[in-house]
Amino acid sequence: MTNDHDFLARFRLGGQVALITGGTRGIGRSIAHAFGQAGAKVFISGRTDGAQSEAELRAAGYDATFVAADLNDPQAPAHLTAEILRQAGRIDVLVNNAGIAIHGDSAEFADETWHKLMTLNVDAVFRCCKAVIPAMRIQGGGVIVNMGSMSGIATNIPQNQVAYNSSKAAVHMMTKSLASELAADNIRVNAVAPGYIQTDMSQGGIDNPEWFPIWRDMTPMGRVGQPEEVASATLFLAAPASSYVTGTILVIDGGYTTR
Repeated sequence: MTNDHDFLARFRLGGQVALITGGTRGIGRSIAHAFGQAGAKVFISGRTDGAQSEAELRAAGYDATFVAADLNDPQAPAHLTAEILRQAGRIDVLVNNAGIAIHGDSAEFADETWHKLMTLNVDAVFRCCKAVIPAMRIQGGGVIVNMGSMSGIATNIPQNQVAYNSSKAAVHMMTKSLASELAADNIRVNAVAPGYIQTDMSQGGIDNPEWFPIWRDMTPMGRVGQPEEVASATLFLAAPASSYVTGTILVIDGGYTTR
């Protein structure tokens, strides 16, 4: 008999299979560690060699496997999903973490740069969701967590980033629309929306003496976040602890969007 008040158990992912795109570095790598510690069988994907990340996760005692995938290829999400189903037989959790950020003045923003960003930040996210839905329906349910951003809610200063902001706003609406569509299939779809997090992607801005003081002053908590702070929130949305949560955008921004 299960204990309905065993709340810590509701944060466990024992026996579940999780796919984390962009799982070899930054926030994705931290999510992989969180899921591994929670008991999931973790698959991480990325364009580059992930042997080191796989070895790091296994050394920590987690069941982890790297599968190479370039999500800029329209066929990659289907191939990636098929490979994981071949190895594990199911996919219980998908975390769409892969993405890029490109800044630039709108009047000078090249079409090819816009398309490059949208291909990975929006198109690939939808294709990954589309790829796992049939398997999740067959197995009776699943969870999708998309990587949004506070930049999909509020604009950023002093950098100009209309393409990135637009892509993350699209992810947020995609999340809500899929949540509504798939609830009857017992598939929950949510997103996390990080603010400035200490990763390689944001390090250039953190090191910028003109940008970072503004970032810090715009953030009520007065600091950047850490990848594990996003990972903890992602674990909550993936785990039974959030079993009545779908269609939400969980903001993790130190209060930035309150101003």
